[in-house]
Amino acid sequence: MISFVGAGPGAPDLVTIRAARRLAAADVVVWAASLVPEAVLGHCRRGVAVHDSATMTLEDVLAVYASHPEETPIVRLHSGDPSVYGAIGEQIDWCVANGRSWEIVPGVSSVSAAAAVLGRELTQPGVAQSVVLTRLAGRTRESMPSGTGHAAGEGVARFAAHGTTMAVFLSGARPDELQAELLSPGSAYTPGTPAAIVVRATWPDEQVVRTTVGSLAEDLRAAGATLTVLVVVGDALAGGPVARRSHLYAPGHATAYRLPSRSGTTTGRPSARRR
Repeated sequence: MISFVGAGPGAPDLVTIRAARRLAAADVVVWAASLVPEAVLGHCRRGVAVHDSATMTLEDVLAVYASHPEETPIVRLHSGDPSVYGAIGEQIDWCVANGRSWEIVPGVSSVSAAAAVLGRELTQPGVAQSVVLTRLAGRTRESMPSGTGHAAGEGVARFAAHGTTMAVFLSGARPDELQAELLSPGSAYTPGTPAAIVVRATWPDEQVVRTTVGSLAEDLRAAGATLTVLVVVGDALAGGPVARRSHLYAPGHATAYRLPSRSGTTTGRPSARRR
């Protein structure tokens, strides 16, 4: 079995129970030392064969898989959650083509970790009800769908028109380009829109810089980091009380489990208790 396991954002205790169990049972682990702290390998048993994918190509990784029989428990450890920029699609294709069993073990995304570090809810009533996960098109520009750019496709500038919360991955090395796209014509962001730079969220050397879109490029350069950098932008990051309380727990809002109340008191059925 080949398990594509989410390593979480960095802290070894932010992997799932399933991820820890897969690591503990693995005979072979392929991981990226540049993106995943070595402490996460503490979940592995002694004697496990470890391969650092930071220096490997896809073909090198697949060769590791091919060199072991089907019954060998193999873990491919991906930073964050494998479903976001995990490059697992082509590995799954290989598993299918070669009749190898596989699974995906979800991980805690760096977006979730960044929100926790910032102490903010990324979706807020009346402010932002969506979160865009994206990146700048760079050396891997051909990976972006056709039409990428300021006018169409999936460019940062295109999403900036919505003005909702945006998490930008893999873009810390190009601060001026990122700021320019966030403030491009038609953008709903302004120079004063809150932003945050989160470097190595939950790692021992975690770095958090609260800034604005207008100061983003300067602060990114000052942070001095280009890898494991997540930039979060949007009014949901603003300090102070939330702009509007959620309807979910409002006394006058009915749900399938609670009747509306004019007095503000609870009118719902008592919750069932486990015995």
